Amino acid sequence: MSKILTKDGLRDATTEEQAVIDARQKEWNDNKSVRQITEIRKIRNQKLSETDYLAMSDNTMSEEMKTYRQSMRDIPQDYSEADYDDLLA
Repeated sequence: MSKILTKDGLRDATTEEQAVIDARQKEWNDNKSVRQITEIRKIRNQKLSETDYLAMSDNTMSEEMKTYRQSMRDIPQDYSEADYDDLLA
């Protein structure tokens, strides 16, 4: 049973309050992969942005950098939800 903070202190949650708490916790857990892929895309976009200047027409990009940038762009489709924790680590 969860505790509820009131102006008078802590008390046990009622059955209805516990049901709401449990539903919110379930929703949070169910959306874990959405939160993770959002963070992964944010990191990926930042890494691509950091190397965008190399892709300018007046610059010759090394094959290694081309491969790196392509692997960054391929992240969403090349990994499954099971890999998200490893990608974020």
